[in-house]
Amino acid sequence: MSVLVLVLAVCAACCLGFGFVLQQNAAERAPLGDFLSPRLLLDLVRVPRWLAGMGLMVAGLVLGAIALGGGELTLVEPLLATNLLFALALSRVQTRQPLGRQGWAGLALLAGGVSAFIVAGEPRGGSAVTDPVRHWLIVGVMLGLALLLTLCAGRLRLTWGPALLALAAGLVYGVQDALTRVSGRRFSAGGLSELLTGWQPYAVVVLGISGLVLVQSAFETAPLRRSLPALTAAQPLAGIVCGVGFLGDRLHTDAGALAWEAAGLAAIVVGIVLLGLHPALPQGTGTGESGRERALERS
Repeated sequence: MSVLVLVLAVCAACCLGFGFVLQQNAAERAPLGDFLSPRLLLDLVRVPRWLAGMGLMVAGLVLGAIALGGGELTLVEPLLATNLLFALALSRVQTRQPLGRQGWAGLALLAGGVSAFIVAGEPRGGSAVTDPVRHWLIVGVMLGLALLLTLCAGRLRLTWGPALLALAAGLVYGVQDALTRVSGRRFSAGGLSELLTGWQPYAVVVLGISGLVLVQSAFETAPLRRSLPALTAAQPLAGIVCGVGFLGDRLHTDAGALAWEAAGLAAIVVGIVLLGLHPALPQGTGTGESGRERALERS
């Protein structure tokens, strides 16, 4: 396990967490008619705070890609989930809310869950699965589920819509991380020509833009606490499935290790939920949550 990979992954999580807070601060003021439309990005690109958040997000994605180039997806993804800790830290500065029991419990569960999963599973590399059917089946199931969640979010955007969009974005980003790992392997094997002759780098770009529209639509229609926890929980789970499913990542599979790995993942999810519901995370400004809901009902 490389210390450099750990440092890069945590730095990536820091950039992502700070970036998400700044993006949501700007997106909640965007026109509601841009919901699930690429026009939303065109409106937001003129907002300095959103551009700052995007700059941090891009930095996080670059650092994450470098970490994926040197470490397994099953190692990097749980570390990226700690972005919620950094989002909460920045939100605390904005809201001046103390952590309290809920915050400390969530922090302990998230940090402890990540540690338990990594120590028990000892993620390590292996030979990627060459069966294209298995590859496309896993990717198809993930993206198909993301599409289904997006369609449901369009009908339930007053209630569960933001959480469903965030779940969909998390699945998309998990697949994107897996394909980023594949792209890195292609580049290492044959350089730029080998990379550009494959479909994976182009899919990474398409998935990145699609995930961005989903995330910003979720940020636009609800406070951060109703979207970021779902995004943060879904992405590592999807990434781990892809890593073990077709990238060749290996984990310990004896009964004791599996029990600790499952407990670690459960603790990560519970910790994310507790932190996501913490009062320090923004509850919305400007029109206010109820005001946006009334506007959505009229649209």
